[in-house]
This record gives sequence, structure tokens and C-alpha cells, in this order.
Amino acid sequence: MLIGDFARLGQVSVRMLRHYDQMGLLSPASVDQWTGYRSYSPEQLSVLNRIVALKDLGLSLDQVSHIVANRVSAEELRGMLRLCQVKVEEEMRVAGSRLAAVESRLRMIEREDTMSTDYVVKTIDGVRLAAVTGTLEPDRLGDLIGPMFDQVQSVLELVHASLSTPIATYAETEEGMDVVVGFAYDGEAPGDLTIVNLPAEKAVCGVHLGPMNKISESWQAIHRWVAENGYEYAGPCRELYVRAESEDQQDWVTELQQPVRIRS
Repeated sequence: MLIGDFARLGQVSVRMLRHYDQMGLLSPASVDQWTGYRSYSPEQLSVLNRIVALKDLGLSLDQVSHIVANRVSAEELRGMLRLCQVKVEEEMRVAGSRLAAVESRLRMIEREDTMSTDYVVKTIDGVRLAAVTGTLEPDRLGDLIGPMFDQVQSVLELVHASLSTPIATYAETEEGMDVVVGFAYDGEAPGDLTIVNLPAEKAVCGVHLGPMNKISESWQAIHRWVAENGYEYAGPCRELYVRAESEDQQDWVTELQQPVRIRS
């Protein structure tokens, strides 16, 4: 059978047959010394079918070549297929997570009839804070967080520390809201401040633009996203104040960071 006929019968391309020949995986039964035409025997169709079947299972051409050339044992083939199984299961998990994210985005758009906020899952850096802490009543957060930052800032200014990375964390408890308010700081605790080490975390992150009196709506949207995408909370939420300079807060930019893990 000429190479074109053999390719059509095996439902592969002529180019792929030539590639198999170059690899020594499936060479023609004969090659005309004058024309260079390649011919295959009908019996070679079973070899081609095995190559195609093993590739379709997810094995690499190198693995297929090893199997075809060496007549591997059932145990070795079983091991190769188990590795393929793990790879396919991981691909399915990733695809399932992506599908859930698409469905969640669709629900948010349909519910709000507008472009929904974008969220990303990423590893947020660990950070060492010079901070003040406290347990506050949730309805007083808006009144007290600003003065707490002012308290930390006044101490850090005395030691000429950087004020470029303000962060607050929030954890709801039975007594109220446990709050940490501070700035990234490398030294020993100055004055009456406390050193708090926040670990690196996997977190769902979004961006809140504008005044703090609307930030609860942004957090509610993140909480819906977490619930709808197969995650659960893995620690206190954080607010990183990327830009927080103007008095009216209209141009403030705050990254919301909610540590999460896959729901068990």
C-alpha cells in the first residue's frame, strides 16, 4: 500500500507517518530505490492502530515508541497508564474549576445586569506589620479604623519608617471583630506598637474603588464568589490600601484579599 492509501486507511496524515518513520516507530515495509515512494504492508495497520490508541490515552510518542519497540510488561504499561490517569484527573479538576468560575460570572452578570468585578486566586506575600490590634463592634469599624491607622503612623514617623504599605485584617469572633491595623515594617516594635506576622496565603483577591462606606458591598460580592466556586475561608480577610490619600476617598484603591482553600 502506498503511503497515501495507508494514511487514509489509518486516518492519520502522511506527514505523521513520515514522523513515525523518523522516530523509528513505524517504518515503511519498503522504499522504492528509484522513486523514493514508501509502501506499507496491510499487517502494519495493527501497529499503527496501537500507536494511535496509546496516543489517545495520553501517552507521549516516546512512551509509545518504548512500548512498541520493547514489548513492555503489563505492570510497566499499568504504571504508565496510572500516570496518564493522574494527569487527566488534574486536567479535569482544572477544567471543572474554570467551568465553575464561568458559571459564577454568568450568574453575577445576570443578577446585576452589568459587568461583574474580576477576581483572581493568587498567593499573597507574607508581611511583617508594626500594628495596633483590638476587638471592635462591627458597626463601629468605619469610625475606629482611621484613628487606629493614625496611631500607628504617628509612632512610625518618629522612627522615620516607611508608610507605603498600610494593611488591615479582620476576623469575626463571638466577641466582635478582631482587627489588626498597621504598616509593613522590618524592625523591632517601636513605642507601644505590636509586631504581627501575616503569612503568605492563597487568596481570592478583588479591587474596591472609592469610599470605604461602600466596601461592604465589595466584600459581599467576594463572599458570593468564594461560595460559588468551591472554596472556603482559610484565615482573616485583609485589606491592602494601594492608594489612600484623598480626604473624600473618591480615588482610593483597595485590594481585598480573602485567604481560601479548596472546600473539602
